[in-house]
Amino acid sequence: MKNREAPRQRIVIVGTGFGAVMILKKIDLRLYDVIVVSPRNHFLFTPLLPSTTVGTVEFRSIIEPIRKTRRGIDYMQAEAVRVDAEEQTLLCSGVEEERSFRLRYDILIIAVGAANNTFGIPGVEEHTLFLKELVDARALRERIISCLERADLPDATDAERRRLLHFMIVGGGPTGVEFAAELHDLLDKSMKANYPALVGIPQISLFEAMPTILGAFDEDLRDYTIEHFDRQGIEVELNRTVAAVEQGRLRFDDGSVEEGGLLVWSTGYAPTPFVRDLPFAKERGRLVTDDRLRLPEQPTIYALGDCADVLGQPTPQTAQLAMQAGKYLGKSLNRLARNRSIKPFSFVDLGMLAYVGEEKALAEIPKVRLRLRGAITYLFWRSAYLTRLVSLKNKVLVLFDWMKTAVFGRDMSKF
Repeated sequence: MKNREAPRQRIVIVGTGFGAVMILKKIDLRLYDVIVVSPRNHFLFTPLLPSTTVGTVEFRSIIEPIRKTRRGIDYMQAEAVRVDAEEQTLLCSGVEEERSFRLRYDILIIAVGAANNTFGIPGVEEHTLFLKELVDARALRERIISCLERADLPDATDAERRRLLHFMIVGGGPTGVEFAAELHDLLDKSMKANYPALVGIPQISLFEAMPTILGAFDEDLRDYTIEHFDRQGIEVELNRTVAAVEQGRLRFDDGSVEEGGLLVWSTGYAPTPFVRDLPFAKERGRLVTDDRLRLPEQPTIYALGDCADVLGQPTPQTAQLAMQAGKYLGKSLNRLARNRSIKPFSFVDLGMLAYVGEEKALAEIPKVRLRLRGAITYLFWRSAYLTRLVSLKNKVLVLFDWMKTAVFGRDMSKF
């Protein structure tokens, strides 16, 4: 009598970000049945998201359908609602249609990322735009062009034009800085040809509550960015804490008020409602894991990326961390299924990159104590991001987008 093959364990992955995709690329589907649950049915290469807001890169060039990422997996478009660790089930709620269902799991992997941090400031949710998903980038692109078109109407007063073309960004981290840089490039290269009557009017302001921007970078690179922004005409205002947000208006804690046509909020991350409600140990809102990325009290549940922190080795909320953790976990689960030992996870800081406008960028590589800036670093920034894109299709599309923008400029259409 033939021995029946042992049933494969079921892995349920919650999320479609960097960590989840790296697991999918490394997991052996001969050993596991894999189900992915997420309201977003695609992977998004977030480092190039600011470029899509101004047409440097097109929206679909930086996404990859999750089903195409790895053939042989199951994907369900749904929100994860609650975990029953005793029954080993995940309660989910459909996105396209309101219906609840439960998924049984042998191994649960939580890789849901993080939410925008509003710090509880009144009016942020209602009156600002974020930059975290593709829908945010599309909304920003439409708002920028809308402000330009409204300001270009013949009956617009000078005061109205200056208000509409005051683009305000709250948050001096990499996302806020890169968006300011991309927006400056758009205005610098497109105004004369498309909106000659508005040349010289647009103003970009970057507000940061801390004494500096790009806090994770070396001081020399931070100072270089501030000086570079000053030369470009981007106004950087430090130690400015927003107390409230109204329609087209920022109120600061010192009583001052700034008005503008665009308000972008980019001040860091907070836990998602799903992670916030989980009854497991957390630190700074992130799930605490051991050095194998497991929840200490739940050995069948793993967590990684922006929503998790490794006990004893605090980790940054970056794409490179999620990628490293995803690769590690995929390989580790393969070894566990074959009854082999696994090593603890250890994050290797490969450095940070940021675009600062006018084809200049920053790079900090701590392993070799290297700090770069300027035009040569811009080429390094582009090549690094190009190699990290997850599919050949994305690499080709982004490369052609860059070439098209260099030759024909950015598309100012609104649709």
